[in-house]
Amino acid sequence: MADKEIEPLDNIAENLTEEQKKKLEEIIEEEEGVTRKVTGFWNIIITVLAVGMSLFALYTSIFPVTTQIVRGVHVALLLALSFLFYPITKKYKGKINYIDVGLSILGLACILYMLIDFEDFIYRAVTPEMWDMIFGIAFLVLILEATRRSSGWIMPLTCIVFIVYAYIGPLLPAPWTHRGYDLERIVGHMYMTLEGVFGVPIDVSSTIIIMFCIFGAFLTVSGAGKFYVDFAFTAMGSKPTAAGRSVIATSYLLAMASGSGVANTVAIGSVAYPMLEKSGYDKDSAGGFLAAGGMGAITTPPVMGAAAFLIAEFLRISYVDVILLAIIPAALFYWGLLVMVEFDAKKFGLKAVKIEKKYTLMQLTKMYGFHFLPLIAIVGFLVKGFTPQVSVFAAILTCFFASFIRKDTRFTVSKTIEALKQGSLTVLNVAAICASAGIIVGTVSLTGLGLKLSSIIISYAGGNLIMTTIFTGILLWVIGLAVPITATYIIAAVIAAPALTQLGVPEYAAHMFIFYYALLSEVSPPTALSPFAAAAITGGNPYKTTMMAWKYTITAFLMPFIFTVLPSGRALLLHWEGIGVASGVWTIFAAFLGIGMLASGCSGWLLKRSTVFERVITIIGALALVYPSRLGDVLGFACLLFVIIVQKLRKGGTGQAQAVA
Repeated sequence: MADKEIEPLDNIAENLTEEQKKKLEEIIEEEEGVTRKVTGFWNIIITVLAVGMSLFALYTSIFPVTTQIVRGVHVALLLALSFLFYPITKKYKGKINYIDVGLSILGLACILYMLIDFEDFIYRAVTPEMWDMIFGIAFLVLILEATRRSSGWIMPLTCIVFIVYAYIGPLLPAPWTHRGYDLERIVGHMYMTLEGVFGVPIDVSSTIIIMFCIFGAFLTVSGAGKFYVDFAFTAMGSKPTAAGRSVIATSYLLAMASGSGVANTVAIGSVAYPMLEKSGYDKDSAGGFLAAGGMGAITTPPVMGAAAFLIAEFLRISYVDVILLAIIPAALFYWGLLVMVEFDAKKFGLKAVKIEKKYTLMQLTKMYGFHFLPLIAIVGFLVKGFTPQVSVFAAILTCFFASFIRKDTRFTVSKTIEALKQGSLTVLNVAAICASAGIIVGTVSLTGLGLKLSSIIISYAGGNLIMTTIFTGILLWVIGLAVPITATYIIAAVIAAPALTQLGVPEYAAHMFIFYYALLSEVSPPTALSPFAAAAITGGNPYKTTMMAWKYTITAFLMPFIFTVLPSGRALLLHWEGIGVASGVWTIFAAFLGIGMLASGCSGWLLKRSTVFERVITIIGALALVYPSRLGDVLGFACLLFVIIVQKLRKGGTGQAQAVA
């Protein structure tokens, strides 16, 4: 029986209290740093720098510019903006002092010194001169300080540990020992080459990540984000499963434009939680579900977060290839959520919540459907073989010109400036992390630490691939507790990936394993920012919410082991080598069925409420089906059939809970 409570869609987002907004602000600041909100002169300066940074990125995406200049200007504006946009402490949140201005100018000076005579500059990297050292040391300190302001102490401290490691190599015991490098060599390598701060991470930040940030800002300013939310909720109807389905659909649509788990969780949660609550979800379960949906943002093509762009760069493959690697895992993730929603509706006795809508789905699509054009444009250009930069540039232009279809969405001068400004300000946090990560990557390349750690991991695992994979997963989880996803991926890519590849795992599978386990920081305490953001919205317990998020994201824990350890499992990455297309398709089908059974076992419902014994059998069958083998398939189907027969024969157990457990 449908619940007849009516809640206007346009008003739901306004239901957040001031306390909830304050908690959300604190959580977002934990991920993206404390930011200033200044007016007057300094707002103009920040706007000019940010707009200039975006315009430079747009220009270089179309017209060729020397690599050193692209990376140098990007870092220069990163430093200048970081010290003006992020305060030294919360105490100075409302004002900019002389220290901030001085640091901004010094950051620009460090890059200007580098670019004045770059050809001669790079030749001095091994034997830097006095002024090289002065500017180099100042530059590294500025990078670490900018990172501290935008993401906290952990990443800068990690970088310092790596620098110290490079310096004291001869004093360390085997197998950690190395020849050691003096300060001149370290500074030269980090500041004066393309293997340190200006290496791969900042290359990706300056060319691809910033373009996607600008794209996301244009979508937001044009009203596309609101349209995606309205479209999803309007399309899902008013069935008991509508609230959960709406969260899934909304997270998917927003994911294609955001690539941020926390941003997705906040955007969806502020709108969807009232519906989930009225349907019958308790606070912790609703929060866990919202966080899981938000995490899907980072796994969903075509925009999968900064780490996905880094995969393409590290592997020297096109971004389209990365998208192909992620399609099936992303589909399995959302499939698991969808099945869980269906079982939750029956198990918890969820009610339908009818939402009063201003427009029908057809009317909404007719009026605002042009907001889909930028997403179509970016996918189309990527498929046609254009670079990500060109593809995103085309999508931004599509978004801009399509906005003129309606008066309420069209870009004015002020809206265009705001989009360009927000695009650059959004990238600062990730760009600072990428710059700091360059120090770590530079240390690894200088000292050979990656091979040393790989040997250590393999040694502790006894040369066993399964154990090596488990150890790597634990290492990633530990790193992810301390640093953001992007940093986790970069660190693991240079110190852990070689361990997997040495044991025969293809590079693409090793990096996708690292990518997915780096994502788990989104739902793992104490840095479980997505569940914590969801708990701030629902009023639930943050740690209970995190545990519920684990339930809904179980597929993210399982899939990486399948395509890493088992050659046939790489069919999930659309690689058929050695197994054939037919076997690959069957492996994918079995994986979908297995994930559905896993959702059943975790939810405790199949045809009716499952007993503990039935849940165990269902989970065993799920794992057997996901494991790509004939014996596993037979066992999985047998377990499924057994549980169905037992539940058909068993009386009772069809009652629905009145509250979520």
